[in-house]
Amino acid sequence: MESQIQKIHNQLVAKEFTCTELVKEKLALLKENKYNSVNTVLEDLALEAAAKVDAKISKGEEIGLLEGIPFGIKDVYMVQGTYTSASSDLLKKYKSAYTATAIQKLLDAGAIPMAKENCDSFGHGSSSENTVFGSVKNAIDTSLVAGGSSGGSAVNVAADYTVFSIGGDTGGSIRQPAGYNKIYGLKPTYGRVSRYGLMAYASSTDTVGPLAKSIEDVAIVMNVMSGKDPKDQTTILSEEIKQNIVASKPEGIKVGYFKNFIENDAIDPKIKADFIATIEKVKAAGYEVQELDFFNADTLVSTYYTLAMAETASNLSRLDGTNYGNRIEDKNLKETYMVTRSENFTEETKRRIVGGNQVLSQGFSDAIYLKGQELRNEIEAAFEADFNKVDIILSPVTPGPVPKIGEVLSNPHAMYLSDAYTVGFSLGQLPTLTCPFGTETGIQVTGAKNKEQTILQFANFLNQVK
Repeated sequence: MESQIQKIHNQLVAKEFTCTELVKEKLALLKENKYNSVNTVLEDLALEAAAKVDAKISKGEEIGLLEGIPFGIKDVYMVQGTYTSASSDLLKKYKSAYTATAIQKLLDAGAIPMAKENCDSFGHGSSSENTVFGSVKNAIDTSLVAGGSSGGSAVNVAADYTVFSIGGDTGGSIRQPAGYNKIYGLKPTYGRVSRYGLMAYASSTDTVGPLAKSIEDVAIVMNVMSGKDPKDQTTILSEEIKQNIVASKPEGIKVGYFKNFIENDAIDPKIKADFIATIEKVKAAGYEVQELDFFNADTLVSTYYTLAMAETASNLSRLDGTNYGNRIEDKNLKETYMVTRSENFTEETKRRIVGGNQVLSQGFSDAIYLKGQELRNEIEAAFEADFNKVDIILSPVTPGPVPKIGEVLSNPHAMYLSDAYTVGFSLGQLPTLTCPFGTETGIQVTGAKNKEQTILQFANFLNQVK
């Protein structure tokens, strides 16, 4: 699909419609909220921004590529003066005092903020059902889950409610819903985009990334959001993604895939067959393809959740109703803390806090948490060795098909296992793109750190031979 950003830009410049007309059209869809994908519609902000774009065009002034482009924001990002609820009861009426760096960069470029989007509460989930606003419905089939935790963000793009959306990916939360709704979703290299203003889940794997309908649009948004930020010391320098290179055929690329992912007993036969067919197309196009050995899926899932739960228990310890949030008074301070957290957190969030406190507790941290850290180091070393052999790693997004609404929510273990093919790349802090083809839930294209341009270029090739 062609760049929707470029298309709308050209139409605005040609005065085929006004930015206000475009925004009003999108606002009507977002208010209808057919897929339960929206927590808050940012009508006043959107119309005010649209009027400024129209004023520039009417004066004959040039507008930037992102000026006037409607976008959505997962409801875990601060936007000053708007509700930032993380789809939780605790923060349902919390208003942001400042704006996240990544979002501010988009606003500075003239993009139009349309809505705060429904998601799993605090990012805790793989289906966007763990939310106090009700389950998000899949844009392709409303009987299916949207995927999580950035389900609302993926659905709004797929349904053309927004041109692009900004999700958050900790262990697959952009990539999985992108695959479920048949769009593109990028988890960038850890640190490429500032996390300042993103409500933390697991700080060592949280990443900020775009969901869009085209590879070109992913690149446009990434170039605006990327860069060092003095407010986030984990940010890194990164090179601009060049569209002409992304559009060219990749030469001299070596491709790998994890044999044990494909021979896993848990993989759905249809997903396995479709993935193998994609590998054969890559070979037929003249690329060298290597089988790689890697950690088994169970090890990746257990390592990720051990560390992620520990980090979320630590990060959410601040939410006790004292400084912000829905405080519930009780007979003394201790009881107030307890009832505030018990009543305001969802069952899945409480499960992760309890699990995290367990692995961090005295007597368990050495045996569980530190072992998880050791395994993470081994996983990173294994990736480094693999990327000395290949340039790209291909993998399914999930081992199974898209679940029906209600199936995952009642089976947390199945939910965790659905992340089996995404969490490893998060632990390795690697850039990974979901493409909306290759298997029922998409295919992941992964590269070494800071190789976003390479994975987008190869994904563009895959899109032409799919």
